[in-house]
Amino acid sequence: MNRESPTWYEEIVVPALLRHARGTYASAMRRALDEAGYDDIPENGLYIIGGLAMGAGDAPLGLMAQQLRITKQAAGQLVDTLVMRGYLTREGDPDDRRKLVITLTDRGRGAAEVQGAARDRIDTELHARIGDSGIRALKRGLAALMEIGRQEKTST
Repeated sequence: MNRESPTWYEEIVVPALLRHARGTYASAMRRALDEAGYDDIPENGLYIIGGLAMGAGDAPLGLMAQQLRITKQAAGQLVDTLVMRGYLTREGDPDDRRKLVITLTDRGRGAAEVQGAARDRIDTELHARIGDSGIRALKRGLAALMEIGRQEKTST
């Protein structure tokens, strides 16, 4: 019986594959941003800028900190840095003076466009390699992992 040898990725554990796959996006985005003159965005700044560009403007800072797995203080410092470097504005909420509204500046929107174009380029290449059914299967698998994570959080 002639068994095919496993492909390289079958020998690698899922967390390592996820880490390196995520790195593909991060590297492409970081390179594109650097080339476009947005080379001063701090680590995790891509998440904040991308999230705001995709409509997460009403997400509280605490939620962003939780998703980034950083403290609220570190998230606040990240926002401070992005404001200081011209990517974000921070204003008081007209309906609730205790809240701050964080929005993208023109510079922030420009960086988000570059970041989005880099993501789209990787998505296009991925689609060319695995097709519609592969993309659906990948998303289904990642969603299942997210659901497992949510269940783990609620059971502890």
